[in-house]
Amino acid sequence: MASSYGEDASKQALRSAYMELPTLSPSHQARLDGDILSHLRMLAEYRACQLVLAFPSQREEADTIEAARRAREEGKTVAVPTVASDGKITFHLDDGTPLSMDDELIDSSVCLVPGLIFDAEGYRVAYGAGYVDNFLTTYPGCKVSLARTVQISSNPLPRDPHDVAVDVLVSDGAIWRCRR
Repeated sequence: MASSYGEDASKQALRSAYMELPTLSPSHQARLDGDILSHLRMLAEYRACQLVLAFPSQREEADTIEAARRAREEGKTVAVPTVASDGKITFHLDDGTPLSMDDELIDSSVCLVPGLIFDAEGYRVAYGAGYVDNFLTTYPGCKVSLARTVQISSNPLPRDPHDVAVDVLVSDGAIWRCRR
């Protein structure tokens, strides 16, 4: 895989290199994602929250969709985003009602943020339109990324000025607070 240092340190190089790694078997991926969900349920902020905002995972990202489904089963309110043509994100409840960002539950909510590669400071490389970072800039709740251990870099990732780090990484092996 491309390193996060030197000439190959671009986000695109890291994305491409990650996509070239052998894919996990469906059963292995399911086991890892199950471990991630077990660790998510141990996170104090998750246990305490009533509202979960869930950006849907794509392709090789850890499964936020299943995490949202389980949150509903646990009695939590779940909201998922839509992106307008101007890039503005609005979260909607299951019945289609737009969630007001002034709602009192937002401050104590958890937002599940997918990605391909993460570093210890909570920065991530994802599929790259920047809409999620734009939303996270003003989001007051706990930003949580779900990641398989293989997705976590031991080196800092390249960063752009608009990038926003998450507060917590939850993996199949551990939960940790990101340094900043």
